[in-house]
Amino acid sequence: DLHDIAHSVGGARTEVIHISEGYQDPHFVEAKPSFVLRLRKADVFAFVGLDLEVGWMSLLVDGSRNPKIRPGSPGYLDVSRAIPVLDVARGNVDRSQGDVHPSGNPHYWLDPENGRRIARLFRDRFSQLDPAGAATYAQNTRAFEASLNAAEKAWAPQLAKLRGKPVVAWHTSWKYLAEYTKINIVGFMEPKPGVPPSPAHLAGLIGTMKRTGAKVIIMEPFYDRKTADFVAARTGAKVLILPPSVGGVKGVSDYLGLLRHDIQQLANAL
Repeated sequence: DLHDIAHSVGGARTEVIHISEGYQDPHFVEAKPSFVLRLRKADVFAFVGLDLEVGWMSLLVDGSRNPKIRPGSPGYLDVSRAIPVLDVARGNVDRSQGDVHPSGNPHYWLDPENGRRIARLFRDRFSQLDPAGAATYAQNTRAFEASLNAAEKAWAPQLAKLRGKPVVAWHTSWKYLAEYTKINIVGFMEPKPGVPPSPAHLAGLIGTMKRTGAKVIIMEPFYDRKTADFVAARTGAKVLILPPSVGGVKGVSDYLGLLRHDIQQLANAL
């Protein structure tokens, strides 16, 4: 997602590579030596932030020994700084609360308005590091936003169909898409982020689904769907596998394609 937007903004003046794949759980990415070698030559390291990459990022950045992408350098780009973040924790947070991100929910790219914010952030940082390309970066950003505006007009009928519809999600990663589409997430398969559901939690969730009429369970392709199928069988619901990132399923190869696919699949299911 960041890769595709960065490529859209940078165009021919940049070479953009990505570390994690869209079909992987971004919390758990193997810090391969080949990634260290790539970062050793990088001018910019852009990352989601909000502790999404906390388990593996420092190994790569430290291992690269590249001063351009060290914290505090212009090439160290925490993209979350441009985002109005959801779910910022209040009070004390510890591991008993699950896989909580104290600074907020990191799955922000699934709201198109945040896609615009990301593009503008890349425009500004690329222009800072490469002033000669500033006009090109600005032009590419305008083209990206124009394409996104056109896409939003095209899927507006699907958004109208989705408004207010009750759904269940596996993980909190779908909150930004829910904010945008106005679907109503009435419950989560996980009782807490990253915590497997207990029988008691599933019983309560089944009751919630029957009461609210939720007929769709949204989940990522990298989670085991057996528990979701169990709940679906007892509620008459459908398990809908949606990619949260570009490349998450075959045929979803760019950012606009990701949003288009997920919105269309939701509209078809609801």
